[in-house]
Amino acid sequence: MARRQKTVSVPRVESGVYLAKSEQFVMEARTAHEGSRHDAAMLNAIHGAISAVDAVTVALAGLRSADPDHHRAVDLLEEIASGSEEIKARVRQMRQLLAKKNMVEYETRRASAKEARDAVERASRIVEWAAVTVRRARV
Repeated sequence: MARRQKTVSVPRVESGVYLAKSEQFVMEARTAHEGSRHDAAMLNAIHGAISAVDAVTVALAGLRSADPDHHRAVDLLEEIASGSEEIKARVRQMRQLLAKKNMVEYETRRASAKEARDAVERASRIVEWAAVTVRRARV
C-alpha cells in the first residue's frame, strides 16, 4: 500500500524562494568545504538539494512535502513528474545524497574531504537543474 503524502499547497510563484534557499545552502557548502569543514559542507549541500527539490515541486505542481522525512520530498518529485527520465535521474541523485544525511548529522563518524566534495558537487548539479526547471515553468 502506497504511503499517503503529507503535502502543503504553495503558490507556484513561491518556487523562487525555495530556489534562493537552495542556492544559499550550496554556497555555504562550498565555503565550508574550502575551509575543510566537511561535516558542515555535506549537511549544507544536502539541505540545498532538498530545497531545490521543493523549488521544483512548487514550480510544477504548487505542492511541497510537509513530512519530516526528507525522502518524502523526493517521493513527491517522482510522483509529480512520473515518466520523466530527467526527473528519474535527479531522484536517484537525491536518494544518494539523503543516504548520507543521517551519517553526517547524527553519527559519530566525521565526513571525509572526498565525501564532502562529492556531496557539494551533486547538490550543485541538482540546484542548477532546479534553476533551469523553475525558469522553464515560467512562474
